Amino acid sequence: MVNDLIHALDRLDAMPAAVDLRQRSYELLGAGAGDAVLDVGCGSGLAVAELAALGTAAAGVDPNPEMIEIARQRYPREEFLLGSAEALPHADASLRGYRADKVLHAVPDPAAAMAEAARVLAPGGRIVVLGQDWGGIAVDSDEPVLTRRLLAALSEGVPHPMIARRSRNLLLDAGFRDVEVEGRLAVFTRADAMMHLLRRASNDPDGASWLADQLDRAERDRFFGMAPIVIASGTR
Repeated sequence: MVNDLIHALDRLDAMPAAVDLRQRSYELLGAGAGDAVLDVGCGSGLAVAELAALGTAAAGVDPNPEMIEIARQRYPREEFLLGSAEALPHADASLRGYRADKVLHAVPDPAAAMAEAARVLAPGGRIVVLGQDWGGIAVDSDEPVLTRRLLAALSEGVPHPMIARRSRNLLLDAGFRDVEVEGRLAVFTRADAMMHLLRRASNDPDGASWLADQLDRAERDRFFGMAPIVIASGTR
C-alpha cells in the first residue's frame, strides 16, 4: 500500500505544475540560509531535500515509519523524524519555517496541528499549508451522475476532505497574522497521475465499467481530470 502511494506521489511530484507549486511554497516560507525549517508530513522527503539545497536547515516529520525509512534511504544526508502534526518533536519557538503539503486532510485534528505549528515557530516565523479540496475534484465522463457519486465516495475515507477551504480560518484561529490565500487548479490529462485515487472506484458496483472507460480515454489521449489547490500562508 505504501509503495503504491509512493509511486503515485512520485508521478504527481514530477508534474511541471507540482514543481511550480512546491517552488511557490518555498518562496512563501521566505527561509534564509541556515534557517530551521520543518516539512510536516514529509513523505518520501523530496521537499526536505529541495529546501536543504536552498541552504536552509531543513528536516522532515512523518507519522508513518515506512515513509521515514524511504526518505532516509533516498536522502541520507537529511534529517527525518517520526512524529505527528499534533505532537511535534521540537522545542517551543525553535523553527523559522513550517510547511505542510497534502497533509491536513489526513490529520485527525487539524486545529490542534495548527496550534502545534504556532508553538514550534519563533516569532516572525512563517507557515505555509497547501492541499487539494476533495470536494472540487472533477473527471470528464459521459456519465456525470455516476461520476459525481463515485468521486463523492472517494472522499469518504478521508478524515477532512474539505479542509483546504478552511485553511485560512485555521491559521487565523491559531493566532497567525498576515494570513494570505492563493488558489491553483491542478489539471490532469494523463490518468496515471490520478490512478491511485481512481482505482478506488472499483469498490462500487458500477465502478469497474467507469474505471475501464477512464483507462480507455487515457489510451486515446482523452482523459481529463482536475482538482482545486489552496495555499495558505501566515506569520507567527
